[in-house]
Amino acid sequence: MTDPAQGHSGFIGWILDLMDSLGELGVGVAILLETFIPPIPSEAVLPGAGFLAYEGRMNVWLAWAAATVGSVLGAWIWYAIGAALGRDRTRRLVGRLPLLDHDDFDKAEAFFVRWGGLAVLLGRCVPLVRSFVSIPAGVERMSIWRFTTYTTVGSGVWNALWIGIGFAFGPAISPALERWSGVLSNVVIVLLVLLVGWFVVKRVRRRSSGSSRLAEHTDGAR
Repeated sequence: MTDPAQGHSGFIGWILDLMDSLGELGVGVAILLETFIPPIPSEAVLPGAGFLAYEGRMNVWLAWAAATVGSVLGAWIWYAIGAALGRDRTRRLVGRLPLLDHDDFDKAEAFFVRWGGLAVLLGRCVPLVRSFVSIPAGVERMSIWRFTTYTTVGSGVWNALWIGIGFAFGPAISPALERWSGVLSNVVIVLLVLLVGWFVVKRVRRRSSGSSRLAEHTDGAR
């Protein structure tokens, strides 16, 4: 039998060995860990579970169920953190962050109130976002049943996709998995970094413009 961790070193290799040792339970633990440790890409871990199911070392449906349960448990923990912080405390924290102010929180809150369900549903399929989208859901006290439903559906589809790929392609998935899972994660991270960079530049320019107008107004008043 092929070692699923072959070609993967470090933490990813350890996670794949964990699934091989613990079976379906290991899949759930791996995805729970991925919720809190973003460098563990589920698009690298889940096909490994599918490959193990392909070789008969676990049941593909139980692997999918365990992965989805792990996703939901992780989301509940982040939701609880957001709920513990609460709206007012989170708004104060945002206002103290560099380049952010209370208006940013108010706009984000209005967006989440309108599109929160869709954000949770689609966010489960985006690296990094799938971990942290649960926080505003907790801050806004989205119905736990509604939150759980969106999380379960989004995570279930995502997990089924990647486990299914590993199960369908079997041994052929290993080299492709090593290559493309890293590429996919890197592309998403680069896009997020560019988005953050664009936000920072725009905010610095806005504040500089505001400072210039204030200075002009002060000089005129004199």
